[in-house]
This record gives sequence, structure tokens and C-alpha cells, in this order.
Amino acid sequence: MYKPLELFIGLRYTRARRRNHFISFISLTSMLGITLGVMALITVLSVMNGFEKEVRERILDMVSHLTITKYQDSLTGWSDVVQRAKEQPHVLAAAPYVEAQGMLIHRNHVNGSLIRGVLPEMEPSVSNVGASMVEGKLSDLIPGQFGIILGRDLARILDANVGDKVTLVTPSAQVTPAGVAPRLKRFKVVGIFYVGMFEYDSSMALLHMDDARRVFRLDDGVSGVRLKVDDLFRAPQVRANLLNTELGQYWIRDWSSYHANWFRAVKIEKRMIFLLLLLIVAVAAFNIVSTLVMMVTDKESDIAILRTLGMSPPSILKVFMVQGTLIGVVGTALGIILGVSLSLNLDTVVPFIENLFGIHFLDPGVYYISELPSDLHWSDVWMIGAVSLSLGVLATLYPAWRASRTQPAEALRYE
Repeated sequence: MYKPLELFIGLRYTRARRRNHFISFISLTSMLGITLGVMALITVLSVMNGFEKEVRERILDMVSHLTITKYQDSLTGWSDVVQRAKEQPHVLAAAPYVEAQGMLIHRNHVNGSLIRGVLPEMEPSVSNVGASMVEGKLSDLIPGQFGIILGRDLARILDANVGDKVTLVTPSAQVTPAGVAPRLKRFKVVGIFYVGMFEYDSSMALLHMDDARRVFRLDDGVSGVRLKVDDLFRAPQVRANLLNTELGQYWIRDWSSYHANWFRAVKIEKRMIFLLLLLIVAVAAFNIVSTLVMMVTDKESDIAILRTLGMSPPSILKVFMVQGTLIGVVGTALGIILGVSLSLNLDTVVPFIENLFGIHFLDPGVYYISELPSDLHWSDVWMIGAVSLSLGVLATLYPAWRASRTQPAEALRYE
């Protein structure tokens, strides 16, 4: 009459008002545990993805998607390299640059700095530094006028403002009648940028490329060419394609090789947090074992009657698998709904909690990223859901098998 019979009885056991309320409490606890575990997994991984995306974007404000350089000497004929690189698929733009170490001096303040020479008309096509200007603009770098743009924290270290003069000391020296002396050049501060990465804001300064070549004696050469691609995750593939062309004679690196240790650390940290939070789901899922074991003990007489009426052991096994799996399915579904909702609305939920309790999770005076970013990946959601459901199904196997082994005569002996 009811087909499939196992599904009908399993759902009936789930809906029925149980005599043992403790079993109902354990079932509810298991379901809530799975819900909280799945919700926590989705939310935490979304926050970690958000932090990774935020830091990656800030790094890429100063580091290009791909870089073409020579192994030792400066790169000559950069215009030809730019043209050939832009002919490759997925390459949107290319721009030359000069990069070297130097020391900046202002009054009594000294700081080692990374000096980068750029072309103001081409640089915005490969980086976002032009959009990160706090004072001045990139076009204020005019060749021959020896202007310089400082990172915000570097300007604070040097106590320099727009309009001040700073002295650049280069690593190369010059021979004079008085002996060997360092090469010095005065620059006027024409702008200040802020990208939100202390590593760059505290140590990088921008010059016009022609001025940088004159200061570092590169003649017509440059340090290399920077490329921007249409999808930053395609950068390794574009690099492999470039190595198979005439540009393969150069040293080509993609953005993932810069700060490679940081990206590896984030990946390892995400895996470890996933495994640790998965234990919450595992504990809740295996509470289903105790729930079903007690249920089997409570329903021994019912099982015996069903066996007497002709139900086979595999059918009994399916009945209790249906009941346990339903707990896992409902818990996982609720966890996914709550986790996705929280991840998508984290930018409003967190400020509400902060205002309610008068706290601030990320102090802007300490952290450069003062808000909890969230980047929901649906691949993470489906993986978490699949793992949670798998644990729920595995937890039902032993109690369901034990129920299928019930002997009618033994179970009804004292009835």
C-alpha cells in the first residue's frame, strides 16, 4: 500500500511522538550540532577567503600580474617586448619600469627604500597605484623635474610632506678627487599614495622612469616590463604561453611567485581550520549513532513484529538509515541556509553586534583591514554540504545494521 515501505516507516518513526523524550532531545542536539558546524564552516571559510582576496588585491595594487625581466642585466628594447607581450591572448596591457634600492634622507630622518621608476601615462594600465593617491597625482611626475611620490608611511617616517625636498642616495658610488663618494640626488615630493599594505606604504617611492634611468645609470635600459591579464588566475597559464614564444629567453614570473610563502601559509591555514571545524560536524554526526542505538533498543519489539510479518533484514536496515539520514539532511540544509545568509550579510551583522556590545573586532589603529571581509565560494558550500551528509549517512550504518540483526524470538521473549 505504501511504497517504498522502508521510507514510509522511517519517516513515521521520525514524526511519531516518542515515549522516550531523552531520545528526542539527543536527536535535536545532533541536528543543531550539525547545523552550527556547517554554518560555522561556511562563515569562517568565507571570511578567510575575504581576507585572502583583500590582501591579494592590495598586493596587486603594486605587484603586476606578470613581470618580464632579464636574468642579470637591464632590459633593452623594451618597446618591442611590450608590443610582443600585448599580442598574446589574455594580455590586456604592458608597461616598462625601473626598480632599484636606495636610501632616502630628509632632515635627520633616513630610511632604506625601494625606488620604482614608472611612466605615468602607462602605469595605470598595469597597477592601481594611480587610484591610491592621497595627495597629488601620478601625472605630477614630469621627466627632468625630478619629482618623487612617497608611500604614506614612508612620508611619516621621513617627516616629509608634499613640496619638501628629499635626498636619494644610490648604491653606486662615484670617484672624486677627494675619494669615493656616494651618488646623491635631490627630489621634490609631489605626491603621497596609500595602498593599505605596510610593506609598500612604508618603503616604496615612485619616480618618473626617465629620471630613474638617469639616477641609476641605465641609459636606454629598464629593469623589466609588467603585464596585466584579463583574469589574474590565468597568469600562470599566460606565463607558460609566453615561455613558448620569443619572449621565453627572458625571466618571466607571475604574481603568485611574489609573497609565495604568504599564499602557501594561507592555503595551509584554510585546510587546518576546515579540518578543525569539521570536528564539530563529526561530533554532531556521530551523536546520531547514540540516538539510533537507543532508538533500536526502544523499538526492538516493533522490529520483531515487522520481521514476523515478513520484512527482510535489508529493509529493516533501510528504515533506520532513513531516520538517521533525515537528521543529517535537515541539519545540513539548515546549516547551509544560515551559513550562506550570514556570509552574504556579514557587512551588516558584524557592525550591528559591535554597536550592540560596544566592541570592535578589528581595531583600525592596529589592523589595516578593519572590517571583516567575506567572499563566499559556492564550491566550498557544496563541499561542506557533501562532507556533512556523508558523515550523517556513515553514522547511521552501525545502528541500522544492529537493528537488521534483531531476532524476533529473542526480542518478543519477555513481551
